[in-house]
Amino acid sequence: MKLTYLGTGAAEGIPSLFCQCDYCKRARAQGGRQIRSRSQLLVDGEISVDFPPDAFYHAARLSADLSAVKYLLVTHSHMDHFYAHDFILRGYKYAHDMTSPSLDIFGNAEVCEVFRECTRRELREDVGERIRLHEVKAFEPFCFGEYRATALAASHSSRDPFVYLLEKSGKKYLHLTDTGVLPEATFEYLSRVQGRIGAITLDCTFLFDRADFVRRHMGLEDNAYVLSRLKEYGLIDGDTRLVVTHFSHNSAPTPSRLRRAEREYGVIAAYDGMTLEF
Repeated sequence: MKLTYLGTGAAEGIPSLFCQCDYCKRARAQGGRQIRSRSQLLVDGEISVDFPPDAFYHAARLSADLSAVKYLLVTHSHMDHFYAHDFILRGYKYAHDMTSPSLDIFGNAEVCEVFRECTRRELREDVGERIRLHEVKAFEPFCFGEYRATALAASHSSRDPFVYLLEKSGKKYLHLTDTGVLPEATFEYLSRVQGRIGAITLDCTFLFDRADFVRRHMGLEDNAYVLSRLKEYGLIDGDTRLVVTHFSHNSAPTPSRLRRAEREYGVIAAYDGMTLEF
């Protein structure tokens, strides 16, 4: 599997849109990898995990062919992870010669509601008929193309939030954002999964800061706890690629702090445009 991290920032992005703190001002001045757009991941170029308002930016800055995305897995309905308005542009005079004319969107009931609400005024019939909505349930696997996916219950401040286990040709990928420490029901499900997970992406919104006061995101200590549980189940080993992402400007993910995180926790700190294959 090939993972492409198009966006690695939290809801506000980095630098935060309206923020004038010292960290955000430095990020604006430095540019480059200090700029972090909202969360979006491509898998093998044909699956997108989430679709933020920065998707246009990802296509323009990173030359991502978002018309090639055949399948969209949506973790939850928050705007920074599912900006449904943009789908009115997926066809008609706005989009010619798309790589994949059809798109299947998978998400919970609220995701489906948000799509209908956001597109009902402007979505043309000929565009909408090539977009298929699929309501999925936690812990019920579903298949598409060469893939098998399972939506797992997350801990987050939205209705029925999901994280995803994705499988293809014997390889497994676990996507853990947005979420706090996983609910016990999800740990229980994962304890029964057979075979090693090749790569895991972890919500690391708080980085070195403590996340005890809120359970909708994680920091490095929470990441370490989740990984210790997965190791107990025999799901990860020294070859599993561990990636942290979804950084908030409040935790100041400077290059030096991210290098420290990599050194002390054995993880890879993602940046916009980073690719990884396993």
